[in-house]
Amino acid sequence: MAFKTRVTEMLGIEHPILQGGMQNVGFAELASAVSNAGGLGLITALTQPSPEDLAKEIERCRSMTDKPFGVNLTYLPTLNAPDYDAYAQVIIDAGIKIVETAGSPDVRKIWKMMKPHGITIVHKCTSVRHALSAEKHGCDIISIDGFECAGHPGEDDIPGLILIPAAADQVKIPLLASGGIGDARGFVAALALGAEGINMGTRFCATREAPIHDNVKARYVENDERGTNLIFRKFHNTARVGKNDISDEVVEISARPDAEFGDVAHLVAGALGKELLNTGDLSKGIFWAGMIQGLIHDIPTCQELIDRIISESEEIVKGRLDAMVV
Repeated sequence: MAFKTRVTEMLGIEHPILQGGMQNVGFAELASAVSNAGGLGLITALTQPSPEDLAKEIERCRSMTDKPFGVNLTYLPTLNAPDYDAYAQVIIDAGIKIVETAGSPDVRKIWKMMKPHGITIVHKCTSVRHALSAEKHGCDIISIDGFECAGHPGEDDIPGLILIPAAADQVKIPLLASGGIGDARGFVAALALGAEGINMGTRFCATREAPIHDNVKARYVENDERGTNLIFRKFHNTARVGKNDISDEVVEISARPDAEFGDVAHLVAGALGKELLNTGDLSKGIFWAGMIQGLIHDIPTCQELIDRIISESEEIVKGRLDAMVV
């Protein structure tokens, strides 16, 4: 059985399942494995040190799959912002046709560069108002990110059970459901709520092909649905990460009345998070993780995971749900 939606048609993929772009995780090994399994894998552009390195990673992925894959480019301007235009130009020159974006409204500058080249834009949003704005400015597919997600869930705290149908009621372009989804039950629920596919991050981290240390993958299995911390709330840049001693310390320090971001910066540095993923030393820093950890019980291959989601979804739709209709 296959699930045919506007997402599968637009992206040229077998199953409406995307692997979201993840810093220090979205390498060719994972992206190609997801694409080979019938979903859509994504390379994370800013994981690569330079635009030239991104070009090499795209070619490396191309040597590992003949299926469609895309690139994630998150636009978060900082004092030391990367050369977004250069990264975007590499994507265009490489002939990539699907790009996932996220971040500030300035990302629309990148859209204007890409759209004339026939690139389909998938944009991650954490609210209906942002989704409508993205649709208005030319985005092709919305990935609507509920409060359960890893990474940055926004500041509205709206879970997917409400956010997905609220967005579906107003957004006319296709929706992907993101955050808190990792199995067939979530997939079928997302379709019932109005989405036309799903976007998974944490669940794909807990696969054989994810290029991160086995200790981190084991923690995803060990942690239950309570095994995350919300950090940076006080600084209006909320992020959901896996629960460990470091993220517990970040929460504790941030709760102080006079706390500033500088008080926790040494604990959350990106270089430390990268070291954690590479070495498996969970005392080094923080790692991204969603509430879906409570439903992660094994470390399958990407093929096994996607096949399981699709086959069990068929059983739910044609078996359990159909039997309830009288």
